[in-house]
Amino acid sequence: MFDRDRWQEIFETLKKNKMRTFFTAFGVFWGIFMLMIMLGSGEGLRKGASSGMGDMATNSMFMWTQQTTMPYKGFPRGRFYNFNNADTRAMIENIDGIEYIAPRIQGRSATGDNNVVRGERTGAFNIQGDYPAYNLIDPMNINQGRFINDNDIALNRKVAVIGQRVRNEMFNADENPIGEYIRINGVYFQIVGVASSRKRDHQAMQDNQNIYIPFTTLQKTYNYGDIVGWYSITARKGTSVADVETRAKALMRKRHNVHPDDTRAVGSFNVENEFLKMNRLFAGISGLIWIVGIGTLMAGVIGISNIMLVVIKERTKEIGIQRAIGARPWTIVSQIITESVFLTTFAGYLGLVAGVGVIELVNKALQGAGDSAGMFKDPSVSFHVAVSALVILIIAGVIAGIIPARKAVKVKPIEALRYE
Repeated sequence: MFDRDRWQEIFETLKKNKMRTFFTAFGVFWGIFMLMIMLGSGEGLRKGASSGMGDMATNSMFMWTQQTTMPYKGFPRGRFYNFNNADTRAMIENIDGIEYIAPRIQGRSATGDNNVVRGERTGAFNIQGDYPAYNLIDPMNINQGRFINDNDIALNRKVAVIGQRVRNEMFNADENPIGEYIRINGVYFQIVGVASSRKRDHQAMQDNQNIYIPFTTLQKTYNYGDIVGWYSITARKGTSVADVETRAKALMRKRHNVHPDDTRAVGSFNVENEFLKMNRLFAGISGLIWIVGIGTLMAGVIGISNIMLVVIKERTKEIGIQRAIGARPWTIVSQIITESVFLTTFAGYLGLVAGVGVIELVNKALQGAGDSAGMFKDPSVSFHVAVSALVILIIAGVIAGIIPARKAVKVKPIEALRYE
């Protein structure tokens, strides 16, 4: 392997036919280059899609009420109903697979116009009544201060956490909003935190214009009584979200006199299912990329194998002389395979470096573009993928050299010496 004369002979052979060597190596270069580009692009698409969910818990679900579609116990179809505070306690007591449960309700403007006032500034923003657990299910960045805590809930405090857009519109850039007051539908709330969304695009804009106040405070402020708008729920580790979803919906139908078969009366969204679907989709894309990339790479390897057959034919007399003076078959085989592996690995390594380099340049450009990158984010090729590609190259180089090497071993010394 480390025979100096052997390597010198390999380099001399490659130099004799520079053009042939270049085009032969280019096939492998292009195969691995395209494989890296496609893998990096697939990873960029996956991260872009995932970033749209922010850091939302993947073991979560959301549940809300809808019109009934079947009559039951004297109640007509088409009936509206609401969840309530007792439902929250019932789910905690009866469904042991729940990790976090966060009731939520949205405030409304009496006139539909600007509902938030601070001094001479006014704005129309979304008012959300939340429990502390909501920020564990769908986390936000707390840029200043804190989020709502349990004491805020228990004491019905008039405190608020404002989104980043609310802060930008209601305060000057050099002002500290923490401790200041804003008036929401005529009621004053003290600001205890500033939050920003971890999501992207439209969803991030919507989250950043929210104002979060304690759930119990919002119920009293808007005279909602014990109404709950909807639930955010996560399942414990080892518990299926689908199982929690099924049990929670069955419990709500029972508590609100909804027909057990009325599947449309309780709406839900299972984040875990959507996350698994997305993972399966991108696993399929990744598999397809590997198939196409390796197929392209194999085309280049076949080209090297064919060229090595030509090289064997050109060096028939030389091989005959080596056999005549006592060279063992393994010496001939190892020489041919070494030459094939060197050419394949060298060309492939250049393709790998070039592909990763292009991916990094694209990544830099996307970082400069910021959020305008949309559904494509942080394309990259992981270290283990690069190592796997190099291993494939080495194996491919061995395969490319086996057939020519076997043909070289079969050359009879006497016939080879007569070959012209």
